[in-house]
Amino acid sequence: MRTIAVVTVGRSDFGIYVPVLRAIQADPELKLHLIVTGGHLSPLFGWTVNEITRQGFEIGDRVDMLLSADTPAAIATSMGLGTIGLAQVYARVMPDLLLVLGDRFEMHAAALAAVPFRIPVAHIHGGEVTHGAIDDALRHAITKYSHLHFASTEEHARRIVQLGEEPWRVTMSGAPSLDNLKTLLLMELPELEAAVGMKLDRPPVLVTFHPVTLQYEQTEAQVERFLEALRSFDVPLIITKSNADTSGQTVIRMMEAFVRERPDARLLDNLGTRGYFSLMSRAAAMIGNSSSGIIEAASFGLPVVNVGLRQSGRPRSGNVIDVPCETAPIASALRRALDPQFKASVQQMRNVYGDGHAASVIVERLRSIPLDERLTLKRFHDLTVADLASSREAAAA
Repeated sequence: MRTIAVVTVGRSDFGIYVPVLRAIQADPELKLHLIVTGGHLSPLFGWTVNEITRQGFEIGDRVDMLLSADTPAAIATSMGLGTIGLAQVYARVMPDLLLVLGDRFEMHAAALAAVPFRIPVAHIHGGEVTHGAIDDALRHAITKYSHLHFASTEEHARRIVQLGEEPWRVTMSGAPSLDNLKTLLLMELPELEAAVGMKLDRPPVLVTFHPVTLQYEQTEAQVERFLEALRSFDVPLIITKSNADTSGQTVIRMMEAFVRERPDARLLDNLGTRGYFSLMSRAAAMIGNSSSGIIEAASFGLPVVNVGLRQSGRPRSGNVIDVPCETAPIASALRRALDPQFKASVQQMRNVYGDGHAASVIVERLRSIPLDERLTLKRFHDLTVADLASSREAAAA
């Protein structure tokens, strides 16, 4: 039986992981060892470790790593603490494979700590680009630490190879979060209203705004311009809290002040995957800069106003309206998103991130890949002249 250690660092990855975790649990040849760290263990971010246990998952280890501050020094220190704590777990557990996801600084610590142990690392959602966030550098670094790669699109799979990874290591799985749509029973309206603490007589706008971490010193000004645009709309607003990013507490503080002046607005720590997807299914539109607006929203036919640089570089479906973080363009884009004609035009569209079969692809690969030197001794895959010419032709097109 293979032990698959899975690291989850917050709500940003846990809902994506759930279909994969359930598939690992259901496989008689695999044993799940769940390592919980990062924002899951912080009351500031809703103590979301409780959501993990509510969903029936046994926690193998908990690793405290987050400092209470959100300065660059605090983030860097948290990365160091995470590397130390996770190294202690690996030394004791020595899993056969380590599964990580995405691009957060906490996840980078998890992948980095595995390198000296020669633990094979499998990475979900590599090869993506987010120009406005430090996550971009961390994601590509995790790719180089990793031995198996599960890409959400063919474009991302090609980029992983471009980073020097051997093609046989790369599997185009699609985004595992979309698997949830096949299994989750969405909330009926009364249950959803109880979860958000507000009547939803009118479809709300879902708001999720995070700091642009490569512009963290501009966070306060960016949030003010964003909120000024929202003030001009008489619509219910459901706002989710920012992640544990540089200047994330600035966003939370300003959102808290905003909802105090708006009786038709709520700021929520965490809705869980079921609550969040239920809200997406009933929302009039979504606005902010969350990856969920890029990846999952298209499957609901939900119009999305994507603000600023944080998600710049990710492929989009036709439901996304991109705008700079300036008040007038944000307001104009939200008016367009709320237009019934626009919403009608994005129904039944194909989601570029897949069709909800990622978990089975990922788990079959984790079960069947030989754990030998071919896997653990990585070689840099150089692009050929033909590869480079093909890339130039694709860029020109």
